[in-house]
Amino acid sequence: MFGRLELAVVIDVTRSPRTTEFTMTRRPERESSLSLTRRDWLFSAAVSSGVLLQANDRVWADEEGVSETPHFWYRLAPEGPYIDSQRDNKAFGFGQGKVYLSEDNGQTWSHDAIFRDADKITFSCILGNGNILFATRTRLFLSTDNLSSYKEVVVEDTDGSDYRTHQPIDPENPGWYFHPLDGVHTWDVNGSEMLVWGNYCNVLGGAVPINIYYSTDQGETVKIAYSFGQSPTFQQPGAGPDDQLGNPDNPVVCRHIHCVAYNPAENAFYACTGDHDRTDADGNNHQECHWLRGTYDANNDSWEWTVLVSVNSNSRYKSGGINFVDGQLYWAADANGKNGTMPHDRGIFRCAPADLADPTKHELLFNPHYESANMIIEDDVILSAHYAPASPYATGIIYSPDLGKSWAQYDLKEFGQRSAIRFHPKNGDGWFRVDLRKGWIERGEVLFIKPKPKRQRPTEP
Repeated sequence: MFGRLELAVVIDVTRSPRTTEFTMTRRPERESSLSLTRRDWLFSAAVSSGVLLQANDRVWADEEGVSETPHFWYRLAPEGPYIDSQRDNKAFGFGQGKVYLSEDNGQTWSHDAIFRDADKITFSCILGNGNILFATRTRLFLSTDNLSSYKEVVVEDTDGSDYRTHQPIDPENPGWYFHPLDGVHTWDVNGSEMLVWGNYCNVLGGAVPINIYYSTDQGETVKIAYSFGQSPTFQQPGAGPDDQLGNPDNPVVCRHIHCVAYNPAENAFYACTGDHDRTDADGNNHQECHWLRGTYDANNDSWEWTVLVSVNSNSRYKSGGINFVDGQLYWAADANGKNGTMPHDRGIFRCAPADLADPTKHELLFNPHYESANMIIEDDVILSAHYAPASPYATGIIYSPDLGKSWAQYDLKEFGQRSAIRFHPKNGDGWFRVDLRKGWIERGEVLFIKPKPKRQRPTEP
């Protein structure tokens, strides 16, 4: 039943919404109580491809094999919709020209709707009131009724106008406006849920501007909290001066956003970006690795942002996986490049937020020696991963069960070269959801990881 552990290294280190309404093609009412199971999905896929499943084929999600390490169980998502996000017992998925909603952690899919661009979905979030916000490469959609209908949401710019995506020179590469690298996007802020995220882009799919987005009304309106400047590097091939992407009034440029996170102790948001130092045609150097701190004024619906750090790529500040636990700031560094002092300034770090700009006050919790820019912390479990193209691990997982007191690294070789990104908080069954990306960013599979219970200490005599 359980798979073999491939490799383990264990180390102890003590306005009104701007929307367009769409209505779905729905099942007849007499079928409304039926749920899509994995059997239905496989049968549909088999029929469409001319293959008929045999009666003894294993098709139920709860029959999927589970592998284990000393610290956690893990399994791939079952055949069926690509599970893009989860919250409590709900999961949002897509595939075969539809979007799906499960209310039992992907065992069955009780709600679905036709969505022709399902294979182009790059972002989704299940909000606290049940709303589902999801995005293709350039468009946002919101469902408020479990996918019975959905509407397009047009982003509002910082000046209150409609924020329209650019007209791509290459229609096949419009860019990724809403795709994140991290997986935690909602927080309780002064008693109300806020959705805040930034786009990881300019790798595949074409050039796009880089923004931090937010919503304070369960996705009914989505606005820009911060817009980065016009990068001289990441523009459309053949674009003229009038076609430059980004905020022309902001000198701060980057390639993309690695992470946005909220610190309740300060009532402040933090964001970090990548990727390198780049020199433009006029010989000017542009740093792309920044840390920003932002505060939101709910009364005026406004933001104030400060750039805390701007550095080159061989730095612990080229990072991601920002988390806050008990007022302390945690992050994972993926320093690279040939600039600066070797070896690279990598590791998983912790400090007081006020000490971020002072490296002498940082505590190095663990150094995996390879690039890592994703991390989640929940119930004292720290879950991080290797960047596959820069690591000897095939699918490298970094794990601490005790908030950084002890560490282990595992290579889940059976998945091939995969980078684990977009860590989502545990669902109602206790499983983290993780993207496995081919190489670094191309969509691959979905992995679920479930921490094992901590060993009970012997009773003291």
